[in-house]
Amino acid sequence: MTRVYNRESEKLKRKMLRENLSQAEVLLWSKLKGKGLNNYKFRRQYSVGKFVIDFYCPKSKLAIEVDGDSHFVEGAKERDRERQTIIETFGITFLRFTNREIYENIDGVLDKIVEHIKILHSITPPFSSPYQGEVR
Repeated sequence: MTRVYNRESEKLKRKMLRENLSQAEVLLWSKLKGKGLNNYKFRRQYSVGKFVIDFYCPKSKLAIEVDGDSHFVEGAKERDRERQTIIETFGITFLRFTNREIYENIDGVLDKIVEHIKILHSITPPFSSPYQGEVR
């Protein structure tokens, strides 16, 4: 089976991104790391295929993206939308926050994340084959 999560080929990119977090990402990570949010484990700079997600909760399959200035230049919204659509095919749900939201309302951001996790865990997953994802 082909590995799509945290592939070795994306390791250097993830490391570089972890070493160059924006201040908003640093602030959010300080609240998420070490099961700091309702005992849910988050990973930072987690890759799915060739894409790297800012923060990811594996148990909830929840991606959190922090949209800084680079997300508001021409063409960025379209690239973000395309990237998100591809990642969502893996059953991953997205939440997006701007730097400003994180700086000005970190408690509200955290509340929204917790609320979203609760919603995700209240949904009964559809039946899936035990062979799902295997190549035969």
